Amino acid sequence: MVSVLPQLNELKGAALDLLFPRFCVGCGKEGNFICAACQASLPRIEMPVCPKCGKPQTDSLCSVCVNWASDIDAIRSPFRFEGLIRKAVHEFKYRNLRAIAGQLGLLLADYLKEKPDSLRYNCAGSAAPEKDSETAVLIKSALLAFELSKLTGISVNNTSLIRSVYNVQQAKTANVEERRKNVIGIFKVVDVDLREKKGIIN
Repeated sequence: MVSVLPQLNELKGAALDLLFPRFCVGCGKEGNFICAACQASLPRIEMPVCPKCGKPQTDSLCSVCVNWASDIDAIRSPFRFEGLIRKAVHEFKYRNLRAIAGQLGLLLADYLKEKPDSLRYNCAGSAAPEKDSETAVLIKSALLAFELSKLTGISVNNTSLIRSVYNVQQAKTANVEERRKNVIGIFKVVDVDLREKKGIIN
């Protein structure tokens, strides 16, 4: 028996696009949240980078990471957090534009496919909330993790990591150093699942 679910999903998507058209958060062009032209202009981070924080520079540790004691093995990002990509993330995270999660997930999936096997992952960790005021933001984190999972096959674990301390929002911090200090000790692992796997924490 032939499944009609793919066709129904396409019709549903077309109907939603008709009722709620998508506009590029960069130039305002109708069609997608990040149009092809704006996506091509996103500020990609090219190698070499600091092996720990991912800052563009030489292959050695940057001046900050030399003295940064952290259990995180490495931080990577496809783009510099500025301009259009910064606006897109803020629209998703703070202005409830959940529909952009699919396109952000696709950008992350494309980036991971470019990485060598040594940077493959087998778990996407999304923090679970411990207080109601943070639920909305953390639900979006899980939404992005599930979008990435659908595109890559990476499993999602959103129960092992819990946020237990609540500092000022990262968006309100003044610089990189403040953002790093702001996240020290705010998460805790409640079982061994994430400790046993090489994972992405988003």
